[in-house]
Amino acid sequence: MHLIEHLSGDSLIHRLDPRLRIGLALTFAVLLAVSRRPPVLILGLGLALAAVLAARLGWRVILVRLGELNLFMVLILVLLPFSSPGEALFRLGPLSFTREGLYFGLAIAAKGNAIVIMLTVLLSTIEATTLGHALSHLRVPAKLIHLYFFTVRYVDLLHHEYVRLTRAMKARCFKPGLNRHTYRSLGYLVAVLLVRSLDRSERIMAAMKCRGFQGRLYLLDHFALARRDVVFGLLAAAVLAWLGWLEWS
Repeated sequence: MHLIEHLSGDSLIHRLDPRLRIGLALTFAVLLAVSRRPPVLILGLGLALAAVLAARLGWRVILVRLGELNLFMVLILVLLPFSSPGEALFRLGPLSFTREGLYFGLAIAAKGNAIVIMLTVLLSTIEATTLGHALSHLRVPAKLIHLYFFTVRYVDLLHHEYVRLTRAMKARCFKPGLNRHTYRSLGYLVAVLLVRSLDRSERIMAAMKCRGFQGRLYLLDHFALARRDVVFGLLAAAVLAWLGWLEWS
């Protein structure tokens, strides 16, 4: 099982320089996060959907990624209007369902969906190792890059370790429930997983030191901006600047 999914393809988005995609993704996310005007939020959501078409990603992938997010957004749309002051659309006992709360909830939902879609298009189309390589070129601290690479390398391995432990528990007729035995067994499961993870990390560090590791990962390849990267970057920067002008003009 691959826990870090890479959305492969051969579209224009996939061929762009990873550094450019990271910069555009972060700029778009920050701009949408601080935006308040409905036209900007609608245009941002439209740009995110247009990016899906440009990347030629399947809509099923996007809908799966939005599923858990929108479960949370439904709770916001239900609860926020009852807790925000403003003009009441209807009353439920002593509580008022306000127009301002509804608009605020819709704005949050639009922001969340647009940002997740755009991050999926721009970042999930980059291979995990290439993403770390690009972050290093963008001067992200080396320790964070190391943590990212080790997480990518070993999170799937630790997941398999967890699956083996839970399978062993089921083979011994373990059935979870709301009782002390279940809590104690799950505590043992977490403890064993942590102990095995620590033991594995020590073996990995010893193996790396044997191979001459001195706290630095050397980059053998380097990125180069192509003409399409420059043209796309200028167009994207102009669109983001226009959105910013609509927001703060």
